[in-house]
Amino acid sequence: MALIKSVSGIRGTIGGHQGDNLTPTEMLKYTAAFAHGIRLENPSGICKIVVARDARISGELVRNFVISTLQSLGIDCIDIGLATTPTAEIAVTESGADGGIIITASHNPRHWNALKLLNKHGEFISAEQGQALLDLAENRFSEIIFSDVDSLGKVTKSDFLKRHIELILKLKQVDIEAIKNANFTVAFDAVNSVGGIAIPALLAALGVNKISPLNDDPTGEFAHNPEPLPEHLTEISELINRKNADVGFVVDPDVDRLAILNEDGSMFGEEYTIVAIADYLLKLNGGGNTVSNLSSSRALRDVTYKYGGNYSASAVGEVHVVAEMKRSGAIFGGEGNGGVIFPELHYGRDALVGIALFLTYLAKSKLKCSTLRAEYPAYYISKNKIELSPDTDVDAVLTSIKQNLELMLDAKVTTIDGVKSDFEHAWVHLRKSNTEPIIRIYSESKSEHGAQELAGKILALVKKM
Repeated sequence: MALIKSVSGIRGTIGGHQGDNLTPTEMLKYTAAFAHGIRLENPSGICKIVVARDARISGELVRNFVISTLQSLGIDCIDIGLATTPTAEIAVTESGADGGIIITASHNPRHWNALKLLNKHGEFISAEQGQALLDLAENRFSEIIFSDVDSLGKVTKSDFLKRHIELILKLKQVDIEAIKNANFTVAFDAVNSVGGIAIPALLAALGVNKISPLNDDPTGEFAHNPEPLPEHLTEISELINRKNADVGFVVDPDVDRLAILNEDGSMFGEEYTIVAIADYLLKLNGGGNTVSNLSSSRALRDVTYKYGGNYSASAVGEVHVVAEMKRSGAIFGGEGNGGVIFPELHYGRDALVGIALFLTYLAKSKLKCSTLRAEYPAYYISKNKIELSPDTDVDAVLTSIKQNLELMLDAKVTTIDGVKSDFEHAWVHLRKSNTEPIIRIYSESKSEHGAQELAGKILALVKKM
C-alpha cells in the first residue's frame, strides 16, 4: 500500500492505515487544506470549486468525502459527476469557479485513487501552491476553521461534456466536413471509465457514424492494466482488424492521454501522438514553437525545426510543460505519453481534442494511418525503471550518474529534472517518479538496439551503486 504526496495532488491506495494510504483522514486533511487556500485567495466572497471523478469503483466514496469537506468549509460545489480531466479543467473556467478537484488516479490500477488539484484557470496548481498546501495539511492543520451550520456550502450538479465538445468543434483547426467525408470506421478502448461516455459523444458530433467500441461501460472495473501501453492493447488491435477500422484510439481512465493504433492494428506509437498533431498544426500555421518534456521523443523537435519553429523541453509534468509553453509562446505542446496540450482550447492534456485534430489531419492527408506514421523520423525509446529501497539515497545516485555522464565528452548534461544526457544521436534521462517510489530511466536512439544498449549501461551503473 502507498500514499504519495506531491505538489500536484495526493495519490494513494484505498484503505489501510491512515498516513500510509488514501484513507478518509487523508481525504479530509488535504481537501480542507486546499479549500482553506482557496478561501484565503477570496476572503470577501463565496467560493466555488468544481468536483469531478473518473469511473473507478472508489470514486463515489471519495467524492462524498470531498464534497462534504468542502461544504463544511463553506465552499459551494459544482458536482459534474463522471467526467474527463480535461472536461473538469474546462468546467472551472466556464463556470467561473475558484478551483477544481478531480478524483482520479489516472493510469494507476483500480485500487488507487487521487485528488488532482486545479487553480481558477483550470490548470494544475503550482509547485509553490502545492508545497504550501502540504505544509498546512501536515503541520498547521489547526489553523483551518470550519463553518457553522448557517454557512455551509451548497451543491449543484452540472454536466460540461457538451460544452467541452462544442468548444472543440469551434476550433478552426477541426474540420468536421473533412472527417464526415472520410467515412472513417473508428475503434476505441475506454478501459471501462469515463472515455466510454465522452468518446462516443465526440465521435458522433464529428460525424463519425461507424464506431467500434471496446470496454466502454464506465463501471470502473478496468478490463486490463489502465495505462495505454502496447502490451495492454492486444484486444483493440484484434478489434481493429476484425472491423476493418481505419484507426484506433485508446485513453486512460481520466482521458488525458491518447494512444493511437494503425489500420492494421499496429501501434502508431504513444510518443508520436503529439508529433503527428504538431505536424498538422505547424503546417497549417506556417510554423510555430512547441514544447514537450525532457523524457519525450526528439521527433517533435525535428518536426518543429522542419517548419522553422523553436522547440524547448521542460521538466516532466503537465504543470512544467504548460509553464514552458507560456514562456516560449508555443502554439502546441504535450508529453510523450500521449498528452496533447493545445492552448487555443485550454492549457491541459486533452485526449478529446487530440482525437478531433488527428482525425482532421488523417482525413485531409488522405493517407492510411500507418503511411502517415511512416513519414516521421524513426526514433526508438527504451523505458525502464528501478524500484527504490527505503534506504536508497536517490539524490546521491543521480549526482554520481551526472558525474559519470559528464566524463563523456560528447554528452550535454541537463539537471532541471533528474539527470538527462544528450548525445549526437541518442539521449538518456533518469529521474525520480512523482507518483511512484521508483527511478525512471528513459533512453532514445535511432535504433531499438541502440536505445536498449544505452539503457542497459545506465541500469548496470545504477545497480552497481
